[in-house]
Amino acid sequence: MYEVLLHPDAQTVYVNADKALAKKIARCLQQLEQTPRSHPNIKALKGDYTGYYRYRIRDYRVIYSVDDELV
Repeated sequence: MYEVLLHPDAQTVYVNADKALAKKIARCLQQLEQTPRSHPNIKALKGDYTGYYRYRIRDYRVIYSVDDELV
């Protein structure tokens, strides 16, 4: 299982989101804790963003990286 850490800007968006969006973000974060690389809404990014992934939620994108070395 992975630990999800939010950037302060992302935390602000999450706290201020409407109820429906907050629920979708919470579901996204739960998914990322379990399997951060495997889901239909997850895409590995390329180019300057190699090593990062994105998770699509409506018009929003959660951009993140996975650190398998972190204990």
